[in-house]
Amino acid sequence: MLVKVPTAAIQGIHSIEVMTEVNASRGVMYYLVGLPDNSVKESHERIVAAIQNSGFDFPVRSITISLTPADVKKEGSAYDLPIAVGILATSNDIQPNHLMRYMFIGELSLDGTLLPVRGALATAMLAREKGYEGIILPLDNVQEAAVVNGLKVYGARTLSEVADLLNGSPNAIQPTAFDIEETFIEQSLHCEIDFHDVKGQENVKRAMEVAAAGGHNILMVGPPGSGKSMIAKRLPTILPPLTFNESLETTKIYSVAGKLGKKKGLVMERPFRSPHHTISQVALVGGGQHPMPGEISLAHNGVLYCDELPEFSRSVLEVLRQPLEDREIHISRAQYAVTYPTSFMFCASMNPCPCGYYGDPTHHCVCTPGQVMRYLNKISGPLLDRIDIHCEIQPVPFKDISRQQPGEPSAHVRQRVMAARKVQTARYKESKLIHCNAQMTDRMIQQYCRLDEKTMTLLQAAMERLNLSARAYSRILKVARTIADLEGKENIEMHHVAEAVSYRSLDRGDWAER
Repeated sequence: MLVKVPTAAIQGIHSIEVMTEVNASRGVMYYLVGLPDNSVKESHERIVAAIQNSGFDFPVRSITISLTPADVKKEGSAYDLPIAVGILATSNDIQPNHLMRYMFIGELSLDGTLLPVRGALATAMLAREKGYEGIILPLDNVQEAAVVNGLKVYGARTLSEVADLLNGSPNAIQPTAFDIEETFIEQSLHCEIDFHDVKGQENVKRAMEVAAAGGHNILMVGPPGSGKSMIAKRLPTILPPLTFNESLETTKIYSVAGKLGKKKGLVMERPFRSPHHTISQVALVGGGQHPMPGEISLAHNGVLYCDELPEFSRSVLEVLRQPLEDREIHISRAQYAVTYPTSFMFCASMNPCPCGYYGDPTHHCVCTPGQVMRYLNKISGPLLDRIDIHCEIQPVPFKDISRQQPGEPSAHVRQRVMAARKVQTARYKESKLIHCNAQMTDRMIQQYCRLDEKTMTLLQAAMERLNLSARAYSRILKVARTIADLEGKENIEMHHVAEAVSYRSLDRGDWAER
């Protein structure tokens, strides 16, 4: 007897349809084909124990299982459930006539309990796309899959519950309902930290507002204890809330990476990822023996924060250049090729010198000019060119620290940021790939960043004095466009460009001589 059970395989952050074909014939052998990895091959022992401990008899027959298409590598434990369902259907313990209505994923424990798997959201989206009536999966994955409209999502605790559902038992499990709009509205604006905790540092908070309004990358340079990390952690609180599509895409990445958490539906807050400076290239960009999203993909639609930037390996920093420019990462290995999205705001901080106190009015710096320059040169020029805003930060004076009055709350700053983003959304409405000023193409810069003669003269003088690159010229115009948007100005004016130029402090050649 031959039965077919639909399931899926994860490739990148997407799922592809896989058909589990189970054939039972005379004999006592067990064959599993279709390019399975070791975790899939080991499923035989789990499935036998799960079937027997669920009250069924494992058929004493020759069973051949084929996972098609056979040229796609099958990885992970999500094939346990479809294989077990197929085996039970060949012995009529499960009625086979309803199998093609659903897609199945899930890992089985030895007692028949269904354990959560990665990629449930991506598989649910595939099931809807392919026209399946529903998806049957572990109960712990049901919340993330239930956000997909137009699909019946059944969360089962055990293999027995799946059998009861497919056999039409009156006590069978029911599809899960998920109120997307209510949950999204309630949680999307929730923030545990706020900018009103930051005392002083008005210039840095202004730079953060400009960065958030235009989606610009930002680098803070200052001595230890000046509040760099504190400010960076609050950057997501002034960014616009995630749209539903952004939330869905972010959730899919976390689901594939296995970082969504049990019984969690959508990711409704912008991600904030802060990897340690000892991170490897693979952990940062993704890949590995079994391809997984890296930190830059987990920061998609959010913020990637790198503290103590010069302490990162030079090779690790250099792999950031292409994702920052293209907003996606292509990983090609001998056995696979995947693409992960990497549209994130890059925020970084660093000390101005090895001892940390260069330029600090309250501490004496013991570094020589050569040591300062070697420390700064750990960050390459091409990477600096991709950071739109360089912001110097000084220690907070005692009068600001001791001030009882809180600073401006994140909600107020977010309103201004959202107003500027609304202008940009209208400006780039004809483009599906461009959503903010930081993403403008060269042609868009020529169209939307026109300067009058006096402003152009000012910019030319700054370019010549600081010896800026062509990429830095584009960054200045993009930041100036954002500053004008924050003020509600249609044209870029001289003071907009002057402020944008002031955010290129690391391009100066006199750092070690000041």
